[in-house]
Amino acid sequence: MNRWDADQESVAETPDLAALAALLADRTRAAICMALLDGGAWTAGELAEYAAVAPSTTTEHLNLLVSGGLLAEERRGRRRYVRLAGPETAETLENLAGLAPYRQVPVRSLAEANHRRALHHARTCYDHIAGALGVAIAAAMTERGLLARDYGLVLTGAGANWLAALGISDAGPAAGGRAHVRTCLDWTVRRQHLSGAVGAALYQHALEHDWIVKAVTTRILTVTAAGRRAFRAQLGLPDEALYPSLALAPPRA
Repeated sequence: MNRWDADQESVAETPDLAALAALLADRTRAAICMALLDGGAWTAGELAEYAAVAPSTTTEHLNLLVSGGLLAEERRGRRRYVRLAGPETAETLENLAGLAPYRQVPVRSLAEANHRRALHHARTCYDHIAGALGVAIAAAMTERGLLARDYGLVLTGAGANWLAALGISDAGPAAGGRAHVRTCLDWTVRRQHLSGAVGAALYQHALEHDWIVKAVTTRILTVTAAGRRAFRAQLGLPDEALYPSLALAPPRA
């Protein structure tokens, strides 16, 4: 029978959830992470301007986020760029945002109000569609039997055929071991939107066929006239899913 030697040194690993929470407990770091949900690479200067903090302070925050594994960095010449570490990081952030309590923030102009309406309606979540549009797409695909719930969402045979008819290979985007179908808890309406390889492939298809247009400097997506026709024809989306709502605050249901 083996006996434990009290003098023997041993080390075991366990997830340090508190360390992850500490990284996001600072509002500036949280804002930086949410900005990077656009899927792009930003410089420290761009993020400093976005977060309205000093460049030196931004650099300190970025160093913590990189060392903590939430961000990855790359060098282009003398410039340092940072981006989210990967799609799993983006999905985690969106899920956490969906669970987070709401807080009141002032809206000081019509332009800001319109920006928030557009952000709530349709935006990127790294490499897939989020917001009310993303939630409507996931719901419509489920109602039409393209997705089914089996310990989470799965793509059905009808869903694979539907993707193929659109010209989307449901196998290709999963290269590299990424989850085939996943969902994020959308913070806009606190319902699920489609992520994973299938969600990313559908987003790319919508971009390439001009169903949606991504704003250059924000996460906002705009549904085009062609996109409204396509989403109606392909998924039966109603008009309220295709246009920004007049309501500013997300519903609390």
